[in-house]
Order: sequence, then C-alpha cells, then structure tokens
Amino acid sequence: MQLIAITPQNSRLFIEVANQLYKNDPNWIRPLDKDINDVFDDKKNKAFRFGTLQRWVLQDDSGKLMGRIAAFVNSKYKNKADDIPVGGMGFFECLNNPEAANLLLDTAKQWLREQGMQAMDGPINFGERDKWWGLVTRGFQPPLYCMNYNPPYYQTLLEQYGFKVFYNQVCFGMQPKSTLSPKIWQRHAEFAANPDFSSDFAKKNNLKKYAADFAHVYNAAWAGHGGQKEITAEQVLLMFNKMKPVMDEKIIWFIYEKNTPIGIFVNLPDINQWFKHLGGQFGFFQKLKFLYLKATLPNKKFVGLVFGIVPKWQGKGADAYLIGEASKRYIQTSKSPYIDFEMQWIGDFNPKMLNVAGNLGNVAESRRLSTYRYLFDRDKPFTAHPILI
Repeated sequence: MQLIAITPQNSRLFIEVANQLYKNDPNWIRPLDKDINDVFDDKKNKAFRFGTLQRWVLQDDSGKLMGRIAAFVNSKYKNKADDIPVGGMGFFECLNNPEAANLLLDTAKQWLREQGMQAMDGPINFGERDKWWGLVTRGFQPPLYCMNYNPPYYQTLLEQYGFKVFYNQVCFGMQPKSTLSPKIWQRHAEFAANPDFSSDFAKKNNLKKYAADFAHVYNAAWAGHGGQKEITAEQVLLMFNKMKPVMDEKIIWFIYEKNTPIGIFVNLPDINQWFKHLGGQFGFFQKLKFLYLKATLPNKKFVGLVFGIVPKWQGKGADAYLIGEASKRYIQTSKSPYIDFEMQWIGDFNPKMLNVAGNLGNVAESRRLSTYRYLFDRDKPFTAHPILI
C-alpha cells in the first residue's frame, strides 16, 4: 500500500476515491465536486483563517484507490467542557479493509499530534457543522444535500481502531400531510385565538425584512449558547440570497407577537433530488439541466434547516403554533407537493430540541449519525459530550 499526500496538482484523486467506492451503491448520491473542493480551498473556506489541514489517499500496489482521509486543526473548534486540544478527521472513505483503515487513521493521528492535538473527532467537517458531519450509524438511505453517507462497516472500522461515540446526531422524518398530534392543535388553537399573534411565510421580494426577523429570533434563541455568536441581518440576507434559486417561500415560516418575531421554521426542498442527476458536475450545461429538472421534476421532499423560538415563549406552546400555522396554511394543503420531510440532525446532548421534534406527532427517527472521538492518551478516561441544560 502507498500513501499519497494530496496537492493541488493531484487533488482529483481525492474525489475519485468516493466515485469508485460507491459506483454500485444505489443509495449514494454523488456530491457536487465543487462542494467537496470548496472545503479545501483557502480562498473559499473561512476556516483557513483559524487552522490548516492535510489530505491523503491510499493506493494498493497496483495503483487501485483504497481510501482517503483529511486531518485538520481549527482553533475555533471547541465543545463544551473540552479540556484538551482536539483536532478533526473527515472525508474518510475506505474499502472494508482494517489494515488500510488503520493506516489512514494512524496517518491522520500522527499529523494531528505534530500540530499539538491530543485527540481527534470525526468524521467532521473543516468548517460549519451543518455539512459533512458525522458517521451514518442508522438509516442507510440516500443522503440529504451536503450530508455524509457511508456503508455500515465504517462503524466497525472506527470502533475497532478505538474511537468512541462523543455524541449522536438524530434526524427525524415524517409524512408532512399526516395528522399532527392533538396536543399540537390544542396549543395552536390557544395562540390562534389571540389577536396579538400572527404568522407569515417569507416573500422573495422582501427578503431584507425576513432576514432581520430571522436574525432577531436567532440571536435571542442561540447567541451566547455553546459558543454561538450573534448574526447580523446582513449576514442572513446574504444566506437567503444564496438560497433564493431553490427557495420555496411557503416552507419558510415566521410567527409574531404584536409584529415582533418570536419563532422561525426554515426549510428548503431537498435539492439532492435534483443534484443526483448531475453526476457531481455543476458547469454551464449542468446548470441548464438543473433549471430544467427544477421546472419539470416536482420535488416531493423538503428538509428542516432551522427551528427556533425566543426564550420568552419557549415551553409555552409557541412551537405548536408555528408548526400548526405552517401545516394548516400550506404544507398539509393540496397546493403543497411535499409528501416527505426530514429534519437536519439534533444532537443527543440537546434534550429540549429532541422533545420538540418528538412531539410533532407522526415522527420517527429517520437516520442517525455519530460524531466519534479518539483520545491519543489511551489511559485518559473518555467523557461523552455533556448534556445541555
């Protein structure tokens, strides 16, 4: 076996590992090459301001690709109660060969040690946690956009090496046109009867307003928790404008108390339902094909990205009001094409959000990903991610 360090000149090998490994897997949706390459582009990934990385591919003696891995350090990467410096490994792919897997993982570990790290988490992203995060350990179905996918044997490869689950990432799914729980409708009715409360869906011709509303709720609900920083309306508007080509206005909902935003429910169509037809490319002709598919191939699945309530109204039924308004006014009507819904993952360290998701009614765990941790000091006691209170 031969390890090859990835450089700009041979970076195509890194993409080809996955293409070869999954070519006969009907559940795999090939990511856009651009989305993978952008992670490793210091001009496009702001994580390079705070860290660095290295990548490798593994070949057998005949030149056949056997696997790949990336290792990275990021000074901004911290989890609650971490008492040691922790690096990351990600984009791990490997044949079902423990010797090959161990060589890849040993290489990442050694590089991280040289950077002063004492542990590695993985598979994680060099950047935000909403992309390429966690190992699939349940629900081996086609992935959502920018979500990891892997065969079941990866769990054995990592756990035999010595990784332990730091936390699980739970995704819930449901049929959105099915009946919500009576409790949801009961609490919804209490808010709906009060003229101080109202709801609205985002309008593409007024995104500036909804960006400000989003920032207001986000900063009240999340800023200051777990290292989350405040977000500006300008940042949200930039995000909304990037989403605009695939945005469905009527699955992005806000609720208000006397015109002050108190809750957000942001969803997008599952664009992998279109991207799976593009073969990983997104050049001029693929963009034309995408526009054609978007116009002619109804997308029947949507994905939950953000759900939040300001602290004043948490635990008082505002979440039921938000869900009920989105369902009653669009999602459960005949105008909505959606018959499948899946939420982005919720960490098992966040029981409040797991409870909100579990109370929707006809929901079930759709898949589970796991973030693993490997301590370089094998005598140090392992501690899982603490529960948020």
